[in-house]
Amino acid sequence: MCACTVPQPTAKRDAKLGCSTKAASAAATGSARGGRFTVSHNRDGHTDGDGYDEDLQSLDIDGNDDEEEEDVAAVEEIDFQGSAKPPKRPHGTMGPVAAAVVTVLVALVVVALGAGAWWMWRFHWRSVDVNVDGETVAARADTTIARFLDEHDDFGRARGRLLSLKGKVLDKDGGEQVAVSINGAAVPAADYGTTTIADAGTMTVTPGKDVTEAHTSETRTKRYGTDINLNNGPIQVVTQQGEDGREEVWIGERSKEEVVHKEIKPAKKLTVQSFAPQPAGRKVIALTFDDGPSQYTGPILDILRKKKVKATFFDLGEEALAYPKLERRMVEEGHQVASHSVSHPYMPDMSRDDLRKEILTGFADLEQASGTKTRVLRAPYGAFGVQQWKDAADIVDMNVLWSIDTLDWKRPGKKAIHDEVLRNAYNGAIALMHDGGGDRTQDIEALPGIIDDLKQQGYSFVTIDELCAMGGVPKPARGGA
Repeated sequence: MCACTVPQPTAKRDAKLGCSTKAASAAATGSARGGRFTVSHNRDGHTDGDGYDEDLQSLDIDGNDDEEEEDVAAVEEIDFQGSAKPPKRPHGTMGPVAAAVVTVLVALVVVALGAGAWWMWRFHWRSVDVNVDGETVAARADTTIARFLDEHDDFGRARGRLLSLKGKVLDKDGGEQVAVSINGAAVPAADYGTTTIADAGTMTVTPGKDVTEAHTSETRTKRYGTDINLNNGPIQVVTQQGEDGREEVWIGERSKEEVVHKEIKPAKKLTVQSFAPQPAGRKVIALTFDDGPSQYTGPILDILRKKKVKATFFDLGEEALAYPKLERRMVEEGHQVASHSVSHPYMPDMSRDDLRKEILTGFADLEQASGTKTRVLRAPYGAFGVQQWKDAADIVDMNVLWSIDTLDWKRPGKKAIHDEVLRNAYNGAIALMHDGGGDRTQDIEALPGIIDDLKQQGYSFVTIDELCAMGGVPKPARGGA
């Protein structure tokens, strides 16, 4: 419902308003009372809801100017049926808080744009001068070290080389990049592509380091070496058994070269030394007999027993098995029994397996015949060189040669045999004679005179073991066999 009370100067205006009006006072209260709100119109056509008195502007409904002069202040009463509300703020206006927020945001945007522009200038757009080893070079601030080096050909510095494990050049440019320091601080090569020269006041460029090729690694057995000296005397002794070691070997991935990187376990050399023992303060000689036992061995043993002389017998295995009683007699009467092989072969012509079999069988035959174990050998013909020691050092303690060769095998006569011994006798001498392998009658005939005349010269007779002990020959280093 709309109830309007306005002045009624003319019937014409009433008709146009179409609502009941009544005269009102020029002053309107501008307040809402019991569901009514009084609105007054000032002369500017604006509504004044604050209760100020204003002359009402007459409404020109029909457009006739002659009636405007009759208009007086009017008050409209509008009944809102008890739902009167204050007027709303017009659209498009903002409060002071919103305005402040907008102002701050605008300021922040301006600052951010300024900072961004400064950052771009500082780290990208501006040109910087870099002192490179005394030379000034200009470039954009966002130039990376990698690009800087590339554009200036590494400033004449060479890259490192790629080397093989043994030092051979595989690639002259395959090593490390040139090294760069900025303002005295080294820059890792991995960062060349991301580090710029923006803050580079000084730059030092040095040649790249050489790099050794990549490699694989293996652990291998290191074969033992040898130290075999057979030239210092007739008694050859194993003083150290050979023992394999282990080592780490590097294999070059590109060159395939192999080098020993480190020793895991040192190898021990097979060491064989030769000696010529001469016991101090003594005058001794060793009589030795080869190729027995035989039919001539008994008479020789009789002479030795009668003269109370000890000797060493280097016997053949097959002969020892044929004359076991003589073998046992040798041992019982204090003589030394040692091996002269099984069948008297030339050992340098034998394979490793055959050589070892010959030696081991000879020792076994002597033990079977005499009941005595031995690892002392006199190789047939004295032929036992470096290779034979390499092949058999773990089963032989000692190889015994001689210093006096009577040449009795030529049957030169008993005087020649006698004179050869007497003429060459010295303290520690080893005389070679035979009790088998042929007719040894001349040895039997010469032996009594040899013993008697040597005794007259002050000699005493010893076995090989006794000579070694007196002369300080080291005990043999036993192998595992």
